[in-house]
Parts: sequence; C-alpha cells; structure tokens
Amino acid sequence: MKIAAIDSSGLVASVAILDGDTILAQYSVNYKKTHSQTLLPMLAEITQMTEFELAGLDAVAIAKGPGSFTGLRIGSATAKGMGQALDKPIIEVPTLDAMAFQLYGVERVICPMMDARRGQVYTGLYCFKRSGDQTEFCVLEPQCAVSVEEIIAKINEMGRPVIYLGDGVPVHEEVLRAKTEVDYELAPPCCNRQNAAALATLAMTYYKEGRFVPAADHRPDYLRLSQAERERLEKEGKKDV
Repeated sequence: MKIAAIDSSGLVASVAILDGDTILAQYSVNYKKTHSQTLLPMLAEITQMTEFELAGLDAVAIAKGPGSFTGLRIGSATAKGMGQALDKPIIEVPTLDAMAFQLYGVERVICPMMDARRGQVYTGLYCFKRSGDQTEFCVLEPQCAVSVEEIIAKINEMGRPVIYLGDGVPVHEEVLRAKTEVDYELAPPCCNRQNAAALATLAMTYYKEGRFVPAADHRPDYLRLSQAERERLEKEGKKDV
C-alpha cells in the first residue's frame, strides 16, 4: 500500500510518502512561504531522493479541512490534480483527526486546536482506547469551529487529563491556563503542528475501511464560510432590511 500525503491546511506545508509500514520520506516547512511555492517542489524533492515513481501510488491522501481557506484550496488542487493525472483515488482525512493521530498511544484526551480567528478555534476531542494488544483511535467530539471557552467547558465536563496542540494554543494559551480545570499539558514542538506522516498513516486505515473518493469528487471542507462570503451575505442582509 503506497500513499502520498499532503497537508497545507495551516501554516505548515507537509508532504510524505508511506509504503506499507514505512515512511519513505517526509518534508515539512513552517516558514514564510506560500504553499503554492512549497508543495510541488517538496513532492519533487522527496520522490527524487527516494527514487519513488508516483505512478506506483495506490492513493493520494489530503487534509481536507478545516484550516486556512487558501491553504486548503492549494492542497486540494494539488491532490486532485495528482489523483486525476494518475487515476488514483483521494483519501480525505479531517485535519484535526490527523493532528490528533500523531500523538498515538497518549492516554490523555487529545485536543488539537487551530486558530480560526473571530474568537473561534477549529478543534475536536480525541483519545486512544486500548483493548488487549489493540489500540483504537476514537473521536470524542468531531471537528468543529467553536469558541475556546466552549471546548474548554467540554473538557472540564469530561474530567480527564488533556493535552493541547496546534497553532491555536499559543494564541489562546492565557485562556487555556486560566480556565482549564483538569490536569493538562502542551504537546512538544516535534508533534504540535500538522504532520503528513501521521496523515498518511491514518489515511491507510481509512483506505482499508473504504473511505476514499474518486479524485474528481474531492472537495475541501471549510466548516464555515470564508470572510468574503460572510461579508457578501452581510451586505445582502442589509439590502433586504
């Protein structure tokens, strides 16, 4: 099973190639460049370094959102173009699911958090359940766009230790420290942002479960309207009044 994974949902641009149970290559950049500048050169670099032929892929995995509207469009266009050119399906992985999955085996509730502005974060709640020699990835609260206070309230209600990660953490750290009532910690730098290797690994599970779509059918999931769309609706509302 060979998967190329792409995540451009946030500030980080990350690509990876998974071959069976081995990550052949991963390339991540968290710097002041646009994803349109980074994704294709990064893919070219890792395929050249590993002598990997994209024609040998079984599928292309993409962080389908939520996240940056521009970043999601660029990543989706790249994945969709690859899928259509190679006649391969797209494995759509929710952004927050993939972020949480990189903390595999953590016993705490996992709360990835992306800054969504307008007083909100993109977030969700996850955990790993162990039964014998099996570990199951569980979605406790599907990804959503809510206020920081709302997700903290749900965490406090659960009463379980939590670990926070994502670019929304430093933005809202003061609120997290003031209002989180359960024991909590922050994920270290090595696993606190988007990671295409984790995305590819989770995508393999989704593929085996039949959770993939034809490349032509792929659409990013923004979770909420863009600023331009909101402004247009506000103007239309005023006109109606």
